[in-house]
Amino acid sequence: MIAILDYGIGNVSSIRNMLKKIGVPATITADLAVIEQAKKLILPGVGHFDYCMNQLKAAPFYDLLQQQVINNKVPVLGVCVGCQMLMESSEEGNENGLGWLKGKVIRFKKDQLPAGFKIPHMGWNDVHPAAKNGLYAGFETPRFYFVHSYHLVCDEATVVSATAQYGYEFTASVQQDNIMGVQFHPEKSHRFGMKLYENFVKNF
Repeated sequence: MIAILDYGIGNVSSIRNMLKKIGVPATITADLAVIEQAKKLILPGVGHFDYCMNQLKAAPFYDLLQQQVINNKVPVLGVCVGCQMLMESSEEGNENGLGWLKGKVIRFKKDQLPAGFKIPHMGWNDVHPAAKNGLYAGFETPRFYFVHSYHLVCDEATVVSATAQYGYEFTASVQQDNIMGVQFHPEKSHRFGMKLYENFVKNF
């Protein structure tokens, strides 16, 4: 069973519906007993970085989440701001991130974007995996839906599992052992999103 972490943030119903389409049981929950038994975790996130972090820290399962991911190595997938929260900090706010991955989140550099490129980056974009395994197994050309003004900058290049282009190359997803994150929205990405969630379920 997959636990979609419920801390008052994110497209949780859309994620559950996408998992239902591929026949994967999932529950939206803040219940400690359920999270403790979950085989995999999804950390959604939409909106302002600080608000998401404060909501997560106030959740009853916050300490358990740390234990399950860091100590027990339960696979976790952060989505959008949920992905950004895996990092140490963000230019969008003052709160510390989870710090599970080394690096920070920065705003798109407007002076480096070509004329006509607007912030936020919004719409479909090709994603270029570092290797076609794990989350990207079986894909020809992955294509996902993005809505974001900020992106990850990782201290170690080996953590970057895929990149995309919006004026310049940016990190589209990350992975370090059991910790994964995607900047895009699989739940809004139709068959591509279903395939990615299927890979998360089967390959980790």
